[in-house]
Amino acid sequence: MCSASAAAFQRRTARCKPIISRTILTEVNIFEQICITTHGESTISESEIYDLAIIGGGVNGCGIARDAAGRGLKVYLCEKDDLGQATSSSSTKLFHGGLRYLENYEFGMVRASLKEREVLLQAMPHISWPLRFVLPHHRGLRPAWLLRLGLFIYDNLGGRKILPATRTVDLKTDPVGLPLKAAFSKAFEYSDCWVEDSRLVVLNARDAADKGAVIEPRTAAVSTDVEDGLWSVRVDKLGSGQRTIRAKAIVNAAGPWVDEVIRSKMRQNSTSWVRLVRGSHIVVRKLFVHDQPYIFQHSDGRIVFAIPYETDFTLIGTTDVDHDGDPGTAACSDEEAKYLCGLVSEYFDDPVTTDDIVWTYSGVRPLFDDGTSAAAKVTRDYMLQLDEDHGAPLLNVFGGKITTYRKLSEEVLEKLRPAFPDLPAGWTGGAHLPGGDFAVDGVDDLVDRLRTQCPEIDDRTALRLVRAYGTEATELAQRPAGLGRSFGAGLTEAEVDWLMTREWAETTEDILWRRSKLGLRLNEQQVSDLSDWMAEHGGSNRTAAA
Repeated sequence: MCSASAAAFQRRTARCKPIISRTILTEVNIFEQICITTHGESTISESEIYDLAIIGGGVNGCGIARDAAGRGLKVYLCEKDDLGQATSSSSTKLFHGGLRYLENYEFGMVRASLKEREVLLQAMPHISWPLRFVLPHHRGLRPAWLLRLGLFIYDNLGGRKILPATRTVDLKTDPVGLPLKAAFSKAFEYSDCWVEDSRLVVLNARDAADKGAVIEPRTAAVSTDVEDGLWSVRVDKLGSGQRTIRAKAIVNAAGPWVDEVIRSKMRQNSTSWVRLVRGSHIVVRKLFVHDQPYIFQHSDGRIVFAIPYETDFTLIGTTDVDHDGDPGTAACSDEEAKYLCGLVSEYFDDPVTTDDIVWTYSGVRPLFDDGTSAAAKVTRDYMLQLDEDHGAPLLNVFGGKITTYRKLSEEVLEKLRPAFPDLPAGWTGGAHLPGGDFAVDGVDDLVDRLRTQCPEIDDRTALRLVRAYGTEATELAQRPAGLGRSFGAGLTEAEVDWLMTREWAETTEDILWRRSKLGLRLNEQQVSDLSDWMAEHGGSNRTAAA
Protein backbone atom coordinates (compact mmCIF):
# COMPACT_ATOMS: atom_id res chain seq x y z
CA MET A 1 0.00 0.00 0.00
CA CYS A 2 1.48 3.39 -0.99
CA SER A 3 2.00 6.01 1.73
CA ALA A 4 -0.87 8.18 0.50
CA SER A 5 -3.28 5.25 0.44
CA ALA A 6 -2.07 4.06 3.84
CA ALA A 7 -2.61 7.50 5.31
CA ALA A 8 -6.11 7.69 3.82
CA PHE A 9 -6.96 4.26 5.22
CA GLN A 10 -5.70 5.23 8.68
CA ARG A 11 -7.75 8.42 8.63
CA ARG A 12 -10.90 6.64 7.55
CA THR A 13 -10.62 3.98 10.23
CA ALA A 14 -9.50 6.29 13.06
CA ARG A 15 -13.02 6.79 14.42
CA CYS A 16 -13.62 3.07 14.71
CA LYS A 17 -10.67 2.31 16.97
CA PRO A 18 -11.88 3.88 20.23
CA ILE A 19 -15.17 1.98 19.94
CA ILE A 20 -13.45 -1.39 20.32
CA SER A 21 -10.52 -0.32 22.50
CA ARG A 22 -12.44 0.25 25.71
CA THR A 23 -13.27 -3.39 26.40
CA ILE A 24 -11.40 -6.67 26.15
CA LEU A 25 -13.47 -8.37 23.49
CA THR A 26 -13.92 -12.00 22.60
CA GLU A 27 -13.60 -12.98 18.96
CA VAL A 28 -17.39 -13.04 18.67
CA ASN A 29 -17.73 -9.59 20.18
CA ILE A 30 -15.00 -8.24 17.95
CA PHE A 31 -16.88 -9.58 14.96
CA GLU A 32 -20.14 -8.04 16.17
CA GLN A 33 -18.71 -4.64 17.00
CA ILE A 34 -16.26 -4.08 14.18
CA CYS A 35 -17.18 -1.09 12.00
CA ILE A 36 -16.21 -0.31 8.44
CA THR A 37 -15.73 3.37 7.74
CA THR A 38 -15.89 4.87 4.26
CA HIS A 39 -15.78 8.64 3.81
CA GLY A 40 -17.02 9.22 7.36
CA GLU A 41 -19.85 6.65 7.24
CA SER A 42 -20.02 3.58 9.44
CA THR A 43 -22.08 0.44 9.78
CA ILE A 44 -22.54 -1.11 13.20
CA SER A 45 -24.08 -4.25 14.57
CA GLU A 46 -27.68 -4.23 15.79
CA SER A 47 -26.63 -6.44 18.70
CA GLU A 48 -24.72 -3.64 20.41
CA ILE A 49 -26.15 -1.96 23.50
CA TYR A 50 -25.21 1.66 24.09
CA ASP A 51 -25.31 3.48 27.36
CA LEU A 52 -26.70 6.61 25.74
CA ALA A 53 -28.49 7.30 22.46
CA ILE A 54 -28.74 10.95 21.45
CA ILE A 55 -31.22 12.23 18.89
CA GLY A 56 -30.01 15.49 17.37
CA GLY A 57 -26.62 16.58 16.05
CA GLY A 58 -26.67 20.26 16.89
CA VAL A 59 -24.41 21.93 19.41
CA ASN A 60 -26.26 20.49 22.41
CA GLY A 61 -26.42 16.93 21.06
CA CYS A 62 -22.75 16.89 20.04
CA GLY A 63 -21.71 18.57 23.30
CA ILE A 64 -23.55 15.92 25.31
CA ALA A 65 -22.01 13.14 23.20
CA ARG A 66 -18.52 14.53 23.81
CA ASP A 67 -19.01 14.87 27.57
CA ALA A 68 -20.57 11.42 27.90
CA ALA A 69 -17.94 9.65 25.78
CA GLY A 70 -15.21 11.38 27.77
CA ARG A 71 -16.68 9.90 30.95
CA GLY A 72 -16.50 6.39 29.53
CA LEU A 73 -20.10 5.94 28.39
CA LYS A 74 -20.81 4.12 25.16
CA VAL A 75 -22.55 6.74 23.04
CA TYR A 76 -24.55 6.72 19.82
CA LEU A 77 -25.74 9.93 18.14
CA CYS A 78 -27.96 10.28 15.08
CA GLU A 79 -28.82 13.45 13.17
CA LYS A 80 -31.34 13.45 10.32
CA ASP A 81 -29.35 16.03 8.30
CA ASP A 82 -25.77 17.29 8.40
CA LEU A 83 -24.27 18.08 11.80
CA GLY A 84 -25.35 21.55 12.88
CA GLN A 85 -27.36 22.04 9.71
CA ALA A 86 -30.26 23.90 11.29
CA THR A 87 -30.19 26.24 14.30
CA SER A 88 -26.59 25.61 15.32
CA SER A 89 -25.15 26.97 12.07
CA SER A 90 -27.58 29.90 11.85
CA SER A 91 -26.66 31.98 14.89
CA THR A 92 -25.11 35.45 15.08
CA LYS A 93 -21.77 33.64 15.66
CA LEU A 94 -21.30 34.98 19.19
CA PHE A 95 -20.89 33.52 22.63
CA HIS A 96 -21.81 36.17 25.10
CA GLY A 97 -23.61 36.85 28.32
CA GLY A 98 -26.55 38.54 26.65
CA LEU A 99 -26.34 42.20 27.65
CA ARG A 100 -29.97 42.88 26.76
CA TYR A 101 -31.22 40.04 28.99
CA LEU A 102 -30.28 42.10 32.05
CA GLU A 103 -33.39 44.18 31.32
CA ASN A 104 -35.45 41.00 31.73
CA TYR A 105 -33.76 40.42 35.12
CA GLU A 106 -32.24 37.11 33.92
CA PHE A 107 -29.17 37.66 36.08
CA GLY A 108 -28.57 33.96 36.71
CA MET A 109 -28.48 33.06 33.03
CA VAL A 110 -26.31 36.09 32.18
CA ARG A 111 -23.88 35.29 34.99
CA ALA A 112 -23.55 31.65 33.88
CA SER A 113 -23.02 32.76 30.28
CA LEU A 114 -20.39 35.33 31.23
CA LYS A 115 -18.46 32.75 33.22
CA GLU A 116 -18.54 30.39 30.23
CA ARG A 117 -17.11 33.00 27.82
CA GLU A 118 -13.59 32.66 29.12
CA VAL A 119 -13.82 28.89 29.61
CA LEU A 120 -14.79 28.49 25.97
CA LEU A 121 -12.31 31.08 24.75
CA GLN A 122 -9.44 29.05 26.20
CA ALA A 123 -10.86 25.73 24.96
CA MET A 124 -11.13 26.78 21.31
CA PRO A 125 -8.92 29.80 20.55
CA HIS A 126 -8.86 28.86 16.84
CA ILE A 127 -12.63 29.15 16.25
CA SER A 128 -13.32 31.87 18.85
CA TRP A 129 -11.76 35.20 19.67
CA PRO A 130 -12.50 38.37 21.69
CA LEU A 131 -14.31 41.31 20.13
CA ARG A 132 -14.73 44.89 21.34
CA PHE A 133 -18.33 45.93 20.67
CA VAL A 134 -19.28 49.58 20.13
CA LEU A 135 -22.63 50.62 21.60
CA PRO A 136 -23.53 54.16 20.43
CA HIS A 137 -25.68 56.22 22.77
CA HIS A 138 -28.98 57.04 21.07
CA ARG A 139 -30.47 60.08 22.77
CA GLY A 140 -34.02 59.02 22.07
CA LEU A 141 -33.67 55.60 23.65
CA ARG A 142 -32.00 54.25 26.81
CA PRO A 143 -30.20 57.01 28.77
CA ALA A 144 -26.39 56.95 28.92
CA TRP A 145 -26.30 56.38 32.69
CA LEU A 146 -28.50 53.27 32.31
CA LEU A 147 -26.25 51.85 29.57
CA ARG A 148 -23.17 52.47 31.70
CA LEU A 149 -24.77 50.84 34.74
CA GLY A 150 -25.77 47.80 32.71
CA LEU A 151 -22.25 47.50 31.32
CA PHE A 152 -20.74 47.82 34.81
CA ILE A 153 -22.90 44.89 35.93
CA TYR A 154 -22.00 43.01 32.74
CA ASP A 155 -18.28 43.52 33.41
CA ASN A 156 -18.43 42.24 36.96
CA LEU A 157 -21.25 39.68 37.11
CA GLY A 158 -19.28 36.76 35.69
CA GLY A 159 -15.82 37.16 37.21
CA ARG A 160 -14.11 38.47 34.07
CA LYS A 161 -10.35 37.70 33.99
CA ILE A 162 -9.13 37.72 30.37
CA LEU A 163 -11.37 40.20 28.60
CA PRO A 164 -10.88 43.97 29.06
CA ALA A 165 -13.46 46.16 30.79
CA THR A 166 -15.87 48.70 29.32
CA ARG A 167 -14.63 52.14 28.31
CA THR A 168 -16.33 55.30 27.05
CA VAL A 169 -15.63 56.30 23.44
CA ASP A 170 -15.68 59.77 21.87
CA LEU A 171 -17.14 59.08 18.43
CA LYS A 172 -15.95 62.45 17.15
CA THR A 173 -12.29 61.46 17.52
CA ASP A 174 -12.20 57.64 17.58
CA PRO A 175 -12.05 55.80 14.21
CA VAL A 176 -15.12 53.74 15.14
CA GLY A 177 -17.16 56.94 14.83
CA LEU A 178 -16.28 57.53 11.16
CA PRO A 179 -19.01 55.32 9.58
CA LEU A 180 -21.71 56.71 11.89
CA LYS A 181 -24.01 59.68 11.48
CA ALA A 182 -22.83 62.94 13.03
CA ALA A 183 -25.69 62.84 15.55
CA PHE A 184 -23.88 60.08 17.46
CA SER A 185 -21.13 61.54 19.60
CA LYS A 186 -20.72 59.07 22.45
CA ALA A 187 -20.48 55.30 22.72
CA PHE A 188 -19.46 52.55 25.10
CA GLU A 189 -17.00 49.81 24.15
CA TYR A 190 -17.26 46.41 25.87
CA SER A 191 -16.09 42.83 25.42
CA ASP A 192 -17.76 39.71 24.07
CA CYS A 193 -16.60 36.86 21.84
CA TRP A 194 -16.99 35.50 18.33
CA VAL A 195 -17.44 31.80 17.62
CA GLU A 196 -17.58 29.81 14.40
CA ASP A 197 -20.84 28.09 15.33
CA SER A 198 -20.99 25.25 12.81
CA ARG A 199 -17.33 24.37 13.38
CA LEU A 200 -18.04 24.29 17.12
CA VAL A 201 -20.61 21.55 16.45
CA VAL A 202 -18.30 19.49 14.24
CA LEU A 203 -15.34 19.75 16.62
CA ASN A 204 -17.48 18.53 19.51
CA ALA A 205 -18.55 15.61 17.33
CA ARG A 206 -14.91 14.98 16.38
CA ASP A 207 -13.85 14.88 20.02
CA ALA A 208 -16.78 12.61 20.89
CA ALA A 209 -15.82 10.21 18.09
CA ASP A 210 -12.17 10.25 19.15
CA LYS A 211 -13.38 9.14 22.58
CA GLY A 212 -15.41 6.25 21.19
CA ALA A 213 -18.80 7.71 20.30
CA VAL A 214 -20.56 6.62 17.12
CA ILE A 215 -21.69 9.76 15.25
CA GLU A 216 -24.11 9.25 12.36
CA PRO A 217 -25.29 12.28 10.39
CA ARG A 218 -28.05 11.91 7.81
CA THR A 219 -29.62 9.25 9.99
CA ALA A 220 -33.19 9.86 11.14
CA ALA A 221 -34.77 8.40 14.26
CA VAL A 222 -37.91 6.66 12.98
CA SER A 223 -39.45 5.25 16.15
CA THR A 224 -38.65 4.27 19.73
CA ASP A 225 -39.87 1.60 22.13
CA VAL A 226 -38.83 0.24 25.52
CA GLU A 227 -38.09 -3.48 25.59
CA ASP A 228 -36.72 -5.30 28.64
CA GLY A 229 -35.64 -2.05 30.27
CA LEU A 230 -33.79 -0.78 27.19
CA TRP A 231 -34.71 1.75 24.54
CA SER A 232 -34.96 0.38 21.02
CA VAL A 233 -34.47 3.18 18.52
CA ARG A 234 -35.24 2.44 14.90
CA VAL A 235 -33.00 4.61 12.71
CA ASP A 236 -32.93 5.16 8.95
CA LYS A 237 -29.55 6.08 7.49
CA LEU A 238 -29.67 7.80 4.11
CA GLY A 239 -28.66 5.28 1.48
CA SER A 240 -28.23 2.39 3.94
CA GLY A 241 -31.72 1.51 5.15
CA GLN A 242 -33.08 0.94 8.64
CA ARG A 243 -31.72 -0.81 11.71
CA THR A 244 -32.31 -0.77 15.47
CA ILE A 245 -30.09 0.81 18.10
CA ARG A 246 -30.51 -0.27 21.73
CA ALA A 247 -29.58 2.01 24.62
CA LYS A 248 -30.01 2.31 28.36
CA ALA A 249 -31.08 5.97 28.11
CA ILE A 250 -32.10 8.49 25.44
CA VAL A 251 -31.43 12.21 25.20
CA ASN A 252 -33.79 14.08 22.90
CA ALA A 253 -31.70 17.06 21.75
CA ALA A 254 -33.54 17.61 18.49
CA GLY A 255 -33.71 21.39 18.88
CA PRO A 256 -36.71 22.82 16.99
CA TRP A 257 -37.93 19.25 16.43
CA VAL A 258 -37.84 18.23 20.11
CA ASP A 259 -41.64 18.20 20.41
CA GLU A 260 -42.00 16.32 17.12
CA VAL A 261 -39.66 13.62 18.40
CA ILE A 262 -41.72 13.26 21.57
CA ARG A 263 -45.02 13.03 19.71
CA SER A 264 -44.21 11.18 16.48
CA LYS A 265 -41.10 9.12 17.27
CA MET A 266 -41.94 8.25 20.87
CA ARG A 267 -45.71 8.40 20.41
CA GLN A 268 -46.21 10.28 23.65
CA ASN A 269 -48.49 13.15 24.51
CA SER A 270 -46.60 16.38 25.14
CA THR A 271 -47.50 19.80 26.38
CA SER A 272 -45.28 21.95 24.17
CA TRP A 273 -42.38 23.49 26.06
CA VAL A 274 -40.89 25.04 22.95
CA ARG A 275 -41.58 28.33 21.22
CA LEU A 276 -40.11 28.50 17.75
CA VAL A 277 -38.57 31.91 17.08
CA ARG A 278 -36.88 32.68 13.77
CA GLY A 279 -33.69 34.70 13.71
CA SER A 280 -32.69 36.03 10.29
CA HIS A 281 -29.41 37.62 9.20
CA ILE A 282 -28.20 39.47 6.15
CA VAL A 283 -24.64 39.72 4.81
CA VAL A 284 -23.56 42.81 2.85
CA ARG A 285 -20.27 44.08 1.49
CA LYS A 286 -17.93 45.55 4.10
CA LEU A 287 -19.46 48.71 5.61
CA PHE A 288 -16.41 49.93 7.58
CA VAL A 289 -12.66 49.39 7.57
CA HIS A 290 -11.92 48.72 11.25
CA ASP A 291 -12.41 45.36 12.97
CA GLN A 292 -14.83 46.30 15.76
CA PRO A 293 -18.50 45.28 15.64
CA TYR A 294 -21.43 47.56 16.52
CA ILE A 295 -24.49 46.87 18.63
CA PHE A 296 -27.41 49.14 17.76
CA GLN A 297 -30.55 49.84 19.78
CA HIS A 298 -33.98 50.20 18.23
CA SER A 299 -37.13 51.96 19.39
CA ASP A 300 -38.94 48.59 19.58
CA GLY A 301 -36.56 47.56 22.39
CA ARG A 302 -34.53 45.13 20.27
CA ILE A 303 -30.84 45.30 19.43
CA VAL A 304 -29.06 44.37 16.21
CA PHE A 305 -25.38 43.64 15.57
CA ALA A 306 -23.24 44.78 12.61
CA ILE A 307 -20.12 42.60 12.68
CA PRO A 308 -17.05 42.34 10.43
CA TYR A 309 -17.49 39.03 8.59
CA GLU A 310 -15.19 36.85 6.50
CA THR A 311 -12.78 39.77 5.84
CA ASP A 312 -14.77 41.42 3.03
CA PHE A 313 -18.31 41.50 4.43
CA THR A 314 -20.51 42.75 7.27
CA LEU A 315 -22.96 40.47 9.08
CA ILE A 316 -26.17 42.14 10.29
CA GLY A 317 -28.66 40.43 12.61
CA THR A 318 -30.77 39.23 14.11
CA THR A 319 -34.55 39.33 14.07
CA ASP A 320 -36.98 37.69 16.52
CA VAL A 321 -40.12 36.44 14.74
CA ASP A 322 -42.43 33.61 15.75
CA HIS A 323 -42.03 30.81 13.23
CA ASP A 324 -44.71 28.50 11.84
CA GLY A 325 -44.06 25.44 9.74
CA ASP A 326 -41.02 23.24 9.23
CA PRO A 327 -37.94 24.76 10.95
CA GLY A 328 -35.79 23.30 8.21
CA THR A 329 -37.33 25.66 5.62
CA ALA A 330 -36.69 28.87 7.55
CA ALA A 331 -35.67 31.78 5.32
CA CYS A 332 -35.16 35.51 5.73
CA SER A 333 -38.36 37.23 4.65
CA ASP A 334 -38.43 40.48 2.67
CA GLU A 335 -39.90 42.15 5.73
CA GLU A 336 -37.05 40.98 7.96
CA ALA A 337 -34.43 42.07 5.44
CA LYS A 338 -35.99 45.53 5.20
CA TYR A 339 -36.19 45.74 8.98
CA LEU A 340 -32.47 45.00 9.38
CA CYS A 341 -31.48 47.42 6.62
CA GLY A 342 -33.67 50.15 8.06
CA LEU A 343 -32.39 49.71 11.61
CA VAL A 344 -28.68 49.93 10.77
CA SER A 345 -29.37 52.81 8.36
CA GLU A 346 -30.50 54.87 11.36
CA TYR A 347 -26.88 54.71 12.52
CA PHE A 348 -24.62 54.46 9.46
CA ASP A 349 -23.93 57.59 7.44
CA ASP A 350 -24.32 55.59 4.21
CA PRO A 351 -27.70 53.86 4.18
CA VAL A 352 -27.93 50.09 3.70
CA THR A 353 -30.57 48.80 1.28
CA THR A 354 -31.74 45.36 0.26
CA ASP A 355 -29.77 45.81 -2.98
CA ASP A 356 -26.59 45.57 -0.88
CA ILE A 357 -27.40 42.07 0.38
CA VAL A 358 -25.15 39.29 -0.94
CA TRP A 359 -26.48 36.45 1.24
CA THR A 360 -29.10 35.79 3.89
CA TYR A 361 -29.62 32.95 6.35
CA SER A 362 -32.18 32.08 9.01
CA GLY A 363 -32.40 29.68 11.90
CA VAL A 364 -35.24 28.70 14.19
CA ARG A 365 -34.41 28.90 17.88
CA PRO A 366 -36.17 26.27 20.01
CA LEU A 367 -36.71 28.59 22.98
CA PHE A 368 -38.15 27.38 26.24
CA ASP A 369 -41.70 28.78 26.27
CA ASP A 370 -42.01 30.83 29.45
CA GLY A 371 -45.34 32.39 28.41
CA THR A 372 -43.84 35.74 27.37
CA SER A 373 -45.91 37.53 24.74
CA ALA A 374 -43.05 39.15 22.74
CA ALA A 375 -40.71 36.80 20.88
CA ALA A 376 -37.71 39.03 21.66
CA LYS A 377 -38.32 38.65 25.40
CA VAL A 378 -38.59 34.86 25.52
CA THR A 379 -35.90 33.48 27.79
CA ARG A 380 -32.74 32.02 26.24
CA ASP A 381 -32.24 29.75 29.24
CA TYR A 382 -32.84 26.01 28.96
CA MET A 383 -34.97 23.43 30.74
CA LEU A 384 -34.14 19.74 31.07
CA GLN A 385 -37.01 17.30 31.56
CA LEU A 386 -36.14 13.83 32.86
CA ASP A 387 -38.90 11.29 32.21
CA GLU A 388 -38.54 7.92 33.94
CA ASP A 389 -42.10 6.68 33.48
CA HIS A 390 -41.38 4.38 30.54
CA GLY A 391 -39.06 1.84 32.09
CA ALA A 392 -35.89 3.53 30.83
CA PRO A 393 -34.68 7.14 31.23
CA LEU A 394 -35.60 9.77 28.66
CA LEU A 395 -34.24 13.29 28.93
CA ASN A 396 -35.69 16.07 26.76
CA VAL A 397 -33.73 19.28 26.16
CA PHE A 398 -35.77 22.46 25.73
CA GLY A 399 -34.22 25.81 24.83
CA GLY A 400 -30.63 26.85 25.38
CA LYS A 401 -28.01 28.94 23.63
CA ILE A 402 -24.57 28.31 22.18
CA THR A 403 -22.77 30.01 25.07
CA THR A 404 -24.11 27.56 27.65
CA TYR A 405 -23.95 24.35 25.60
CA ARG A 406 -21.06 22.92 27.68
CA LYS A 407 -22.80 23.61 31.00
CA LEU A 408 -26.02 22.16 29.61
CA SER A 409 -24.12 19.00 28.63
CA GLU A 410 -22.70 18.67 32.14
CA GLU A 411 -26.14 19.10 33.68
CA VAL A 412 -27.64 16.48 31.36
CA LEU A 413 -25.06 13.93 32.52
CA GLU A 414 -25.68 14.79 36.17
CA LYS A 415 -29.43 14.30 35.71
CA LEU A 416 -28.71 10.88 34.21
CA ARG A 417 -26.32 9.90 37.00
CA PRO A 418 -28.88 7.61 38.74
CA ALA A 419 -28.83 5.45 35.60
CA PHE A 420 -25.02 5.44 35.62
CA PRO A 421 -24.00 5.51 39.31
CA ASP A 422 -20.31 5.02 38.56
CA LEU A 423 -20.21 8.00 36.19
CA PRO A 424 -17.00 10.05 36.68
CA ALA A 425 -17.13 13.78 37.36
CA GLY A 426 -17.34 16.36 34.60
CA TRP A 427 -14.13 16.99 32.67
CA THR A 428 -14.80 19.46 29.85
CA GLY A 429 -14.15 22.67 31.81
CA GLY A 430 -10.42 22.64 31.13
CA ALA A 431 -10.31 20.54 27.96
CA HIS A 432 -9.44 21.82 24.48
CA LEU A 433 -11.44 21.00 21.41
CA PRO A 434 -9.47 19.40 18.53
CA GLY A 435 -6.92 21.91 17.24
CA GLY A 436 -7.42 24.23 20.21
CA ASP A 437 -4.31 23.29 22.19
CA PHE A 438 -2.57 26.68 22.02
CA ALA A 439 -2.73 30.06 23.76
CA VAL A 440 -5.60 32.50 23.23
CA ASP A 441 -3.13 34.96 21.67
CA GLY A 442 -1.24 32.31 19.68
CA VAL A 443 -2.98 32.53 16.28
CA ASP A 444 -0.29 34.70 14.64
CA ASP A 445 2.45 32.28 15.69
CA LEU A 446 0.51 29.36 14.21
CA VAL A 447 0.00 31.23 10.95
CA ASP A 448 3.72 32.01 10.73
CA ARG A 449 4.57 28.36 11.41
CA LEU A 450 2.15 27.15 8.74
CA ARG A 451 3.53 29.61 6.18
CA THR A 452 7.09 28.49 6.96
CA GLN A 453 6.27 24.80 6.65
CA CYS A 454 3.95 25.23 3.66
CA PRO A 455 5.20 28.27 1.70
CA GLU A 456 2.81 27.52 -1.18
CA ILE A 457 -0.09 28.64 1.06
CA ASP A 458 -0.71 32.40 0.93
CA ASP A 459 -1.20 34.54 4.04
CA ARG A 460 -4.96 34.82 3.72
CA THR A 461 -5.48 31.08 3.28
CA ALA A 462 -3.05 30.32 6.11
CA LEU A 463 -5.06 32.49 8.50
CA ARG A 464 -8.32 30.86 7.39
CA LEU A 465 -6.90 27.38 7.90
CA VAL A 466 -5.57 28.20 11.37
CA ARG A 467 -8.90 29.78 12.30
CA ALA A 468 -10.69 26.63 11.19
CA TYR A 469 -8.32 23.85 12.26
CA GLY A 470 -5.91 25.37 14.78
CA THR A 471 -2.88 23.18 15.46
CA GLU A 472 -4.25 20.56 13.05
CA ALA A 473 -3.85 22.94 10.08
CA THR A 474 -0.26 21.81 9.48
CA GLU A 475 -1.26 18.14 9.48
CA LEU A 476 -3.99 18.92 6.96
CA ALA A 477 -1.63 20.85 4.69
CA GLN A 478 1.16 18.28 4.81
CA ARG A 479 -0.72 15.17 3.69
CA PRO A 480 1.50 12.74 1.74
CA ALA A 481 -0.31 13.45 -1.55
CA GLY A 482 0.24 17.19 -1.18
CA LEU A 483 -2.35 19.96 -1.33
CA GLY A 484 -3.61 18.84 -4.72
CA ARG A 485 -5.92 20.80 -6.96
CA SER A 486 -7.32 24.18 -5.93
CA PHE A 487 -11.04 24.76 -6.36
CA GLY A 488 -10.71 28.49 -5.67
CA ALA A 489 -10.37 30.81 -2.66
CA GLY A 490 -7.62 28.58 -1.22
CA LEU A 491 -9.81 25.46 -1.01
CA THR A 492 -7.71 22.45 -2.04
CA GLU A 493 -8.15 18.72 -2.47
CA ALA A 494 -6.26 18.22 0.79
CA GLU A 495 -8.82 20.25 2.75
CA VAL A 496 -11.82 18.68 1.01
CA ASP A 497 -10.42 15.21 1.70
CA TRP A 498 -9.93 16.15 5.37
CA LEU A 499 -13.52 17.38 5.63
CA MET A 500 -14.92 14.28 3.96
CA THR A 501 -12.87 11.72 5.91
CA ARG A 502 -12.70 13.43 9.31
CA GLU A 503 -15.66 15.79 9.53
CA TRP A 504 -18.56 13.93 7.88
CA ALA A 505 -18.86 16.34 4.92
CA GLU A 506 -20.76 14.77 2.01
CA THR A 507 -22.00 17.68 -0.11
CA THR A 508 -20.65 20.96 -1.37
CA GLU A 509 -23.12 22.70 0.93
CA ASP A 510 -21.55 20.97 3.92
CA ILE A 511 -18.15 22.31 2.91
CA LEU A 512 -18.98 25.75 1.51
CA TRP A 513 -21.65 26.91 3.96
CA ARG A 514 -21.03 25.04 7.23
CA ARG A 515 -17.44 23.75 7.50
CA SER A 516 -16.48 27.10 5.92
CA LYS A 517 -18.15 30.12 4.35
CA LEU A 518 -16.31 29.82 1.05
CA GLY A 519 -19.67 29.75 -0.70
CA LEU A 520 -19.41 33.54 -0.57
CA ARG A 521 -16.37 33.36 -2.85
CA LEU A 522 -16.65 30.44 -5.28
CA ASN A 523 -18.44 30.90 -8.59
CA GLU A 524 -20.85 28.40 -10.18
CA GLN A 525 -18.17 26.65 -12.23
CA GLN A 526 -15.91 26.23 -9.19
CA VAL A 527 -18.79 24.79 -7.18
CA SER A 528 -19.59 22.40 -10.02
CA ASP A 529 -15.94 21.29 -10.21
CA LEU A 530 -15.92 20.69 -6.46
CA SER A 531 -19.15 18.70 -6.69
CA ASP A 532 -17.71 16.49 -9.45
CA TRP A 533 -14.51 15.84 -7.47
CA MET A 534 -16.47 14.93 -4.34
CA ALA A 535 -18.68 12.54 -6.29
CA GLU A 536 -15.58 10.82 -7.69
CA HIS A 537 -14.17 10.45 -4.18
CA GLY A 538 -17.20 9.09 -2.36
CA GLY A 539 -19.23 12.20 -1.62
CA SER A 540 -22.51 13.38 -3.04
CA ASN A 541 -22.88 15.28 -6.30
CA ARG A 542 -25.39 17.65 -4.71
CA THR A 543 -24.23 21.26 -4.90
CA ALA A 544 -24.51 24.10 -2.43
CA ALA A 545 -27.55 26.35 -2.28
CA ALA A 546 -26.83 29.96 -1.44
